[in-house]
Formats: sequence, C-alpha cells, structure tokens
Amino acid sequence: MIRFFCEDVGFHFKGKVHVRNWINKIIHFHKNRCGDINVIFCSDTYLLDINNKFLKHNYYTDIITFNYCHGNIVAGDLYISIDSVSINALDFGQTFDDELKRVIIHGVLHLLGYDDHSEEDILKMRKAEDDALKFFYDVK
Repeated sequence: MIRFFCEDVGFHFKGKVHVRNWINKIIHFHKNRCGDINVIFCSDTYLLDINNKFLKHNYYTDIITFNYCHGNIVAGDLYISIDSVSINALDFGQTFDDELKRVIIHGVLHLLGYDDHSEEDILKMRKAEDDALKFFYDVK
C-alpha cells in the first residue's frame, strides 16, 4: 500500500490515486510486488535533520530513501523535501509537479535497486527515471 504524509509542511498532494497506480505499474514492470511505501513530504530543515541523524551527512538533499524491501516485495519510506523540489524545478526549468514526479520515482527506483553513486549509475538512473515518467501519462 502506498501512503502519503506531511511532516512539517502544509502541502496538499493532488493526484494520489494516479501516482499510486503509476508507482505500482513501475514496480510490476520490474517484476516485483508493491508492499508498504510511505511518501513523506517535509521541509529542507526536517530532511537535513534526518540526513544528519541517520546517514551522518550534513547537507541538504531533495530525497532520502529508507529501503525495507524483502525478496520481491518493494517497501520503504521516501522523505521528500518540498523546498528542494521547488528550487530544483526552477533550476532545471521544470514545473513543480514534473520535478516532484521525478523525485518520487527516483526514490522508488532506489527501492528497486538502482544506485546513483558513480557516473555510470547516474546515467542508468536518469534513463530509468525518463522511462518511468513516460509511463505516467499512460496510467489510468
């Protein structure tokens, strides 16, 4: 089950059903099943605290993914900074909604085993994000 929460931001996420269907389609495309996935929208400050506390990183980021997958069951928590998504949308010339979809699917791809530490990994991740985003408009 895919759930959406807000921690310290007043954010209303539209299109939850469509996004749930899309995430499920991507997970099934990768021959896995969807378990419990929590998407938690928060501020930069909140996410920085998580980054410091759990990962010992002292920098801002747009998403932190905690993986609770077991076998072919995809599960985890996706903490997403609405502040960073807004800034990135402007920096990359995207709409907020498109950038948010990219960040959400980025977290899901991490749960599916994609990484982004090396240049090669980053290229694979970007291609998988682009492919997944093409599916978004085909999902009912």
